[in-house]
Parts: sequence; structure tokens; C-alpha cells
Amino acid sequence: MMLRFPSYRLFDAPFIQSFKPQLASLIRAQMASSCANHSPKLVFRQLFEKESCTYTYLLADALHPQKPALLIDPVDKTADRDLALVKELGLKLIYAINTHVHADHVTGSGLIKTKFPVVKSVISNASNAKADLFVEPGDKIYFGDFFLEVRATPGHTLGCVTYVTGDGPNQPQPRMAFTGDALLIRGCGRTDFQGGSSDKLYDSVHSQIFTLPKDTLVYPAHDYKGFTVSTVGEEMLYNPRLTKDKEIFKNIMQNLNLSYPKMMDVAVPANMVCGLQDTKSEAC
Repeated sequence: MMLRFPSYRLFDAPFIQSFKPQLASLIRAQMASSCANHSPKLVFRQLFEKESCTYTYLLADALHPQKPALLIDPVDKTADRDLALVKELGLKLIYAINTHVHADHVTGSGLIKTKFPVVKSVISNASNAKADLFVEPGDKIYFGDFFLEVRATPGHTLGCVTYVTGDGPNQPQPRMAFTGDALLIRGCGRTDFQGGSSDKLYDSVHSQIFTLPKDTLVYPAHDYKGFTVSTVGEEMLYNPRLTKDKEIFKNIMQNLNLSYPKMMDVAVPANMVCGLQDTKSEAC
């Protein structure tokens, strides 16, 4: 399925449509990432917000006349930094996209829109959050000649999605999966709030992410150990949770004994309204 929004048509393309083996595989992933990042067409930047250990991703089509760009999982505290980078690179930001309703930081989507109203905020329809555009599984988000495919990966929250770069000769290779909190590097998101389900998360990752080509680059929403990228093949071999069978996985998740997220009572209500809960803006 490919969603079309005629009133928002801008760029002649439709809108939303431990051990040595481990070390070696990590090096291969980093090398693959470097190759993807230096595509002559694709602009790719991985940005970091240190307080919540959140990654924001900037992607753009550098050879398209308008140089359309998007941000995945922007953070309010680093929105100005990200917008300055967009300007420096001569890009035109058209989307601010969230993988889900985050509980550990406030999204930068709404703040970005107050500064650049042309930007459209995007989130999954299943999230029940406020945004300009809502995506469903199978939709495609176009930016120039590139697109992201939407895959439903609930389990951390009900509305989690993974965005995967397109499959085709003119799309970035290897493919890139922006997994949010569904799949982390050697881990996964917790499943004990916001409609979370370890059963659903296990099925989501195995059916929607682990079925991608093994060289697909995995870019999560967070990392707490300094890792920046993995691959589907690596996680299928070395993820200490998701390599187990479902019952063992569910037992692991039920016994994490994690503390209550310190930002949850602020972040979740704000993120349900594009991060603008404390303002009078109607930007989203």
C-alpha cells in the first residue's frame, strides 16, 4: 500500500506510501555502515542525545533538486542542533518521524514544526498519538527517489514501527532498519508498560526484522554501551534475549526488574501531542 496526500505534494513524488567472532562481526557492520553512509545520493547522519541516550537519524536525497530530508526520532533538547545541520547541508526537511511514543524523552517533532511549519510530523496510526500523517504497515514514506517501508513491530508499545529503506537497485545498499526500541543492539525495549507485550515483541522482531537480509544495518533508537550499529545477522546470532525461544524470552522480560522511567510521566503525555503539551501551539 502507498498512501498519497495530494494536498501535501511537494517534490514530484508521492508522500507516504565478548569474543573474536563478535568483534569481527561488529567490524563488518561498521564497515558496511560506512559504505552505506558514503552513497553518492544518500545523506545519512546518526546524531546522539546524551541524557536519554537517544539516536536521531537524518536521511536525505542529495541528488534530488529539492534535497528532501527527514528526521527519525528527533529529541526536543537537540532539535536546534539538528535543524542547524539540515541548514548547513543545504537540505529541505519535510518529515519529522517517530518510531513510537517514547517514554524517556520528549520528541522534537512539534518544536521543529513551530520553527518550520512545512515539516509534517509522522507516527503510526496504532500509537493513537497526534501527528499530521499516520502510517500503517506496508506504507512507504518517500523523500526524493528514496523511500522508507513501514513495518509494524509492536511489543515495546502497541504503536511501535520499524522503518526500513527500500528494496531495489536505486535504493541504499545494504538496507537500513530503524528499529526504534523494538530491537536494540544486543537487547530490546522493555515490555512492561504502554500496552507492551513480550509475546508480541518476540513475534514482531522475528517476523518483521529477522526476515530482512542478514546484512541489513540495524539502527536502534537508543544505545547505552556505546554501540552505534549492528546487522540483522549479528542480532540473530548474538542477541542475548531474542536468540532464545519465546518462553525463555518471556521469562527474561518478566524478570528484568527495571525501575520506573524517570521521564515517563512527562514524556508520554507530551509525546501523545507531538511534544507540545506545555505550549499553546497547534502545530501538529
